[in-house]
Amino acid sequence: MKEDNIIPPPLEAPSGKNLENIAEGLEKQAETETKELSALEGEVATLKDQWLRAMAETENLRRRATRDREEALKYAGANFGRDMLSIADNLRRALENCPALEDLPDAVKALIQGIELTESALLSAFERHGIQKIDPMGEKFDANLHQAMFEVDDESVSAGTVVQVLQVGYVMHDRLLRPAMVGVSKNGVK
Repeated sequence: MKEDNIIPPPLEAPSGKNLENIAEGLEKQAETETKELSALEGEVATLKDQWLRAMAETENLRRRATRDREEALKYAGANFGRDMLSIADNLRRALENCPALEDLPDAVKALIQGIELTESALLSAFERHGIQKIDPMGEKFDANLHQAMFEVDDESVSAGTVVQVLQVGYVMHDRLLRPAMVGVSKNGVK
């Protein structure tokens, strides 16, 4: 006999009991698929949250690295600038202790002018690199910028006013290189 001529048997209509079994199977399958879908959705939400957190951390790290690099460039010369402050102080002391120029020989006048030019060049180099002088004479005392060396009874100015500057201070951009050493009034006008 040829196999082509085989006719499959007719399908039987499911009985009532078979229909219940099929319905139960379909319900269980739907329940299982719903649970799997919920689990997968939860996993997707967790992974999305982790990804967003990782992206935020990466962005924060990038910003922090950029800020650190900018600060390193901005304040790279702070130690060198701090070392140069004593040179600026010595040039200023030399100029303050010079006698009147009229009574001096031309060679000494030229030397004093050279010291003035050197001080000027040093101060302009400081300015180019963000180093500024703090000369707080007459200003209100600020512990962030000034170092009080002594107090003076001076009733003509308000208490806490800088009445004497022993040594000027310097800041580089917004950082203190050296505080100004000052004398502060006490018992003055409140």
